[in-house]
Amino acid sequence: MSGALFVAWRGDESSNGRWGPVGRLEHGDEGYRFVYTRGAKTLQGFQPFAGMPDLEEIYESDELFPLFANRLLAKSRPEYEAYLTWGGFDPRYPPDPIAILGVTEGRRQTDSVEVFPCPVPDADGCYVGKFFLHGIRLLKPAALEQLGQLQPGEQLRPEREPTNPSDPNAVAIYTLDGVKIGYVPRYLAHDVHQLARGCGEESVRVNVERVNCDAPLQQRVLCRVNACWPYEFQPCNRDEFQPIIEHLSPLKR
Repeated sequence: MSGALFVAWRGDESSNGRWGPVGRLEHGDEGYRFVYTRGAKTLQGFQPFAGMPDLEEIYESDELFPLFANRLLAKSRPEYEAYLTWGGFDPRYPPDPIAILGVTEGRRQTDSVEVFPCPVPDADGCYVGKFFLHGIRLLKPAALEQLGQLQPGEQLRPEREPTNPSDPNAVAIYTLDGVKIGYVPRYLAHDVHQLARGCGEESVRVNVERVNCDAPLQQRVLCRVNACWPYEFQPCNRDEFQPIIEHLSPLKR
């Protein structure tokens, strides 16, 4: 998992609820750093986060900023080890908080903030990513029952939904039997579109990684996506991802 995450914010009704990157969070041996990206200036309705009022400031801290620390389950909670297991981590070797946030997305039911990693090629030069299924709470009872029957390693089918009224870039996930069981996260949908064009529809494979029957719905099904890394594929390179403050020195790792 990368030592950096992008922070996305969902706009209000004036921006039709559009999601977009507004910041970048990094972690290294010297601590944590947060910087706003250009999307913070262009996403209609966005206001700076509490404790980080200046869009043109570099924020650094020895500890994880409260905005993000509060999105992690407290280690004192009895379900903490299960929480790590739901995300595919080994509780015996607790991961970096950045890694946990990169899988859980720091999601809250009534919140307008999500965090996500920018993908990098694996050792074989391929695209590999993990994500929790979105949209499960909207499923019909029959589809919810189908979730409990999923098996680790089971292949799933991604299908783009260009006529989706909420998001024309939406990518739904189906079982091979044709049952819709959710969606890929919004931040990942853009990648899936590019991967499908660069690798071919059939080359983008989605499989069940874990089924967490005792987890909240937002962490119920962990999936893995695999694809080639197309030539000229450059994720997270649009203008809205670029830092407002240029020429940042990297944090030592």
